[in-house]
Amino acid sequence: MNQCTEHYSRVGDVTLCWFEWGAAHAAQGTTLLVHATGFHARCWDQTVTHLPDRHVIALDMRGHGRSDNQGPISWDTFGDDLVGFIETLDLRGLVGAGHSMGGHCLVHAAARLPDRFERLLLIDPVIMDPASYEDRAAAHTSFLDAAGLHPVAKRRNHFANAEAMFANFVGRGSFAVWDEAVLHDYCEYGLVPNPDGEGFVLGCPPNVEAAIYMGSSDGNIYAELDRVTMPVVILRARREEGDRTKMDFSLSPTFPGLASLMPNARDVYLPELTHFIPMQAPALTAEYLRGER
Repeated sequence: MNQCTEHYSRVGDVTLCWFEWGAAHAAQGTTLLVHATGFHARCWDQTVTHLPDRHVIALDMRGHGRSDNQGPISWDTFGDDLVGFIETLDLRGLVGAGHSMGGHCLVHAAARLPDRFERLLLIDPVIMDPASYEDRAAAHTSFLDAAGLHPVAKRRNHFANAEAMFANFVGRGSFAVWDEAVLHDYCEYGLVPNPDGEGFVLGCPPNVEAAIYMGSSDGNIYAELDRVTMPVVILRARREEGDRTKMDFSLSPTFPGLASLMPNARDVYLPELTHFIPMQAPALTAEYLRGER
């Protein structure tokens, strides 16, 4: 695996942290990796181990990891940040991969900068059924408690260290299916020093993560799909219709008909996997990134 280096770039009103493996060369271009809500760039480390000798860049979105934690926290802002980042670094010949929110942001960027991308891998992107965007006021309200708090806002936010965080999550809930090396990376790089005292807090604070979920119904990107003309592969995890008043992050949020609405897209349904495809199957994710599937 190529050595990883850490960088910071000013993009508009925010300083973004990004990580780089390998060196750019014209023959292969650059692989650009964009993480999901609440995660960070180093959640891709185990996928990158299967991309030897490639130039790879993974970005901490605003409010995540080591990037600035500042508003506005909106889906358009995240997409615009990605556009600005690509332009600031003058990235070209991109193979872009985005997981969950990252997939949504990648479509936003590719629609505006189509000449920068060779192809896209959208991994269970948060591009929901079109009907989900019709009643934006009702979205997520069934999940709120009596005080109006989203469950995510009440997540534990303080840990003595990464080892304590790993012990708290390993084998539990949706983390039970994760590759343990990915979980170690999530914990190791997902904490920042506690500004108010001892220990560490999450790089993506629970209130920021909750705000992103609450704003997902504002991220209607359907009008831009026809501008994403490069080859696209969409990986979709298991999808079950049931009680939508209960939050189940393991299920796919992606509209099953998404690929049919894009000029050059292919749908791949993976019912044996959960929404956390890169965390559960990093080697498989890399195969799609290498164009082998």
